[in-house]
Amino acid sequence: MKTFSTVSWFDFHPTSSSGTIIHRDGYSFSYMEKYEQSEWVAYELSSADFSNRDFKRPYFVQDPKVKTESADWRNYKKSGYDKGHLCPAADRKSSYQAYAETFFTSNVTPQKHDFNDGVWNRLEQKTRYWAKKYNGLYVVTGGVLKGNLKTIGKEKVAVPNYFYKILMTKDAKKMIGFLMPHKESDLPLYKFVVSVDVIEKTTGIDFFPKLSDVKESQLEKESDYKNWSF
Repeated sequence: MKTFSTVSWFDFHPTSSSGTIIHRDGYSFSYMEKYEQSEWVAYELSSADFSNRDFKRPYFVQDPKVKTESADWRNYKKSGYDKGHLCPAADRKSSYQAYAETFFTSNVTPQKHDFNDGVWNRLEQKTRYWAKKYNGLYVVTGGVLKGNLKTIGKEKVAVPNYFYKILMTKDAKKMIGFLMPHKESDLPLYKFVVSVDVIEKTTGIDFFPKLSDVKESQLEKESDYKNWSF
């Protein structure tokens, strides 16, 4: 019988609003054609996944695994938005293949540069720190694809108003969620901590359906940043 220290993201992935879950070697994702992006990307992260390797940065390309075709990168051209990674390239440096996989457009979302390079980048760096500290994490991240969203490009790629990131230790003893408005911020990260219950209600996604009901209820109510930092 599997324990949560031996399962992978294939075993615990969230529910999919579209019913379309696609697995790659380095991550899984649920693609939403209506919004021309993934509603979530899920993966494991350990210290073996990030390094100081200086890989040549590939071009962004459409994802051949998405039957409806993921958004063309040209939608972002002169849009004023970055092609923001959901699974960061820096989280996939165990090999060039893993790194290159993050440049499929199914793994990107429109992000304001000051947000992408600012508070969101700080959260990504903190996630890597915690992955090393806790000997690995499960990570789920995405934009909130709800409401009347602005769009860019000919394919009308949706621009989320909020982004979320959820982390769970591989022993399923700790969980934390972050929900960030899509704007520049100098606020400390703990200001964006919310329970996973709140993110589930905001997105309509059940993030850890394979956990027991008791365990899921216990973990998803947590919102204690200090419990992670010390």
